[in-house]
Amino acid sequence: MSLPHASSLDRRRFWLLMLIALVVIGAGIGMRDPWPSDEPRYTLAARQMVEGGDWLFPHRGSELYADKPPMLMWAEAISFELVRNWRIAFLLPSLLAALGTLALVYDLGRRLWSRQVGLYAAAGLLLAFQFVYQVKRAQIDPLLMLLITAGNWGLLRHMLCGPHWRAYWLGCFCAGLGVITKGVGFLPLLLLLPYGFAARRGWDGVVRMGPGQALRWWLGLLAMLAAIALWLVPMLLAAGARDGNPAYAAYVQDILFHQTADRYANSWGHIHSPLYYIPIVLFSWLPLSLTYPGTLPRWWRALKAKDARLLLPVAWVALVLVFFSIPAGKRDVYILPALPMLALATAPFLEELLQARWLRAAGLGFIGLLGTLLLAVGAYALLAHPRFATDWATQREFDDGGRALFGWLTAIGASQLALVAGLRLRGAVWAVSGAMAVLWLGWSIGITPRLNDSSSSAALMAKVRAQLGPGDQLGLVAWKEQNLLMLDRPAVDFGFSQPWTRQYADAVAWQASDPAHRWLFVQQAAMGECVLRQRAVDLGHANRRQWWLFKAGAVVPGCLPDADAEAADARVGE
Repeated sequence: MSLPHASSLDRRRFWLLMLIALVVIGAGIGMRDPWPSDEPRYTLAARQMVEGGDWLFPHRGSELYADKPPMLMWAEAISFELVRNWRIAFLLPSLLAALGTLALVYDLGRRLWSRQVGLYAAAGLLLAFQFVYQVKRAQIDPLLMLLITAGNWGLLRHMLCGPHWRAYWLGCFCAGLGVITKGVGFLPLLLLLPYGFAARRGWDGVVRMGPGQALRWWLGLLAMLAAIALWLVPMLLAAGARDGNPAYAAYVQDILFHQTADRYANSWGHIHSPLYYIPIVLFSWLPLSLTYPGTLPRWWRALKAKDARLLLPVAWVALVLVFFSIPAGKRDVYILPALPMLALATAPFLEELLQARWLRAAGLGFIGLLGTLLLAVGAYALLAHPRFATDWATQREFDDGGRALFGWLTAIGASQLALVAGLRLRGAVWAVSGAMAVLWLGWSIGITPRLNDSSSSAALMAKVRAQLGPGDQLGLVAWKEQNLLMLDRPAVDFGFSQPWTRQYADAVAWQASDPAHRWLFVQQAAMGECVLRQRAVDLGHANRRQWWLFKAGAVVPGCLPDADAEAADARVGE
């Protein structure tokens, strides 16, 4: 299928949209450190790859980290090698993944409909709350979203604009890269189900392949397996070469089985009902989800007219929602890869819908409600000094009592209400777009830097460093990834997943061999009554936990902490 030549206006509009995305998503990069729960874990593993040279097996301190394949850790480590700054490097993969996803959605829209539809698809995705919220974080899911969208791009281009076998094979290869990013990267292959249905029923827009193409279809599976093998084969060979170390055999078993099929079939965390994703689709995808009353009947009419361009993305989104609704374990971020395809399926109708008074009024209502909430909370905290605000500011150790942060909340809310009042119904599209940009820019530049010290443990670990002399050593007990990451000096850990009682016993024995120079950094729940508080250094509260630092003189001889404290901490979460 040949595309009309792009005009200079088309190109300017596309690059303007990408520039806006770069500013909105990139704002704040370099102004904060990794925040729990996931960001410090991946950045710590990436840093240990760079410092230790072992890129096949991620580590969390002294232990192998087998919860996820290493793709994101590789991306962060490579980013650091390029920019030599961890504050930039840890967020760079998410930024690039976001820009890549927007470009792919735009390209699908222009190929299936028009360049205008492509712009609507990318703009609708950029406005969605969950999209920007997640791509401004250093988690696996933005990279997974890019690879799944790239897989969808290859398959849809082949099935709806083809035949284009190279695009299909590339899409399958990207799905394989998705698998070694997070096990569910194979999801683009679900497009084969609605495609097969549409091809058999003679739907409009679907490309029918001639007979004798079975081998070419199966080459897609080979392409996916080839991508998986890029990591899997070297990892298995390296693990086999270290057969004298049972930790590597356990790593292989854990990452290939326990963290994939077992996690899906027998979830052990984040347990929710099968209806968990309904409010996510309704509220986390705002303001794009405001179009549902208009798009649902239009989708229905398009499906009745046998338009495969709508069937494939809409059916795929539905299949993804069903797939993630089956296991008991659910997180809102799991369905993020479905959002680009929803934006694509919405885009053909946006030009018509944006003329509707009800949609513009709904957009203004949403921004008005959001702005009022932020303004009210910020102004109330500034003027009335309520107890919740004072306690929260004290816990975060804000020097100004949180006035700057609450001032930013007030400013963001007031700016959003000003956009609503100034642009009103006629300019509702610009009011919504501007208000979302104000939200993210204010959050990234004004609020995030003020939360960084307490959220990242930077302030906590600065206190630890201040207590240590030039020849002192530090041992970590019941620690979190952000503690080791932000310590910024060598430390000894006694395992991360080891029971706290064992960690504590090993740490006390280690400390006793050089009591004059060895300190222990311990979470309060893990030391119980085995440490004399009056002889220890109270480091304060950070990441919902109390932390202490002490030398051997504070240790109660022969005492072991209560093992039940670890289960209680697991319920605290991050």
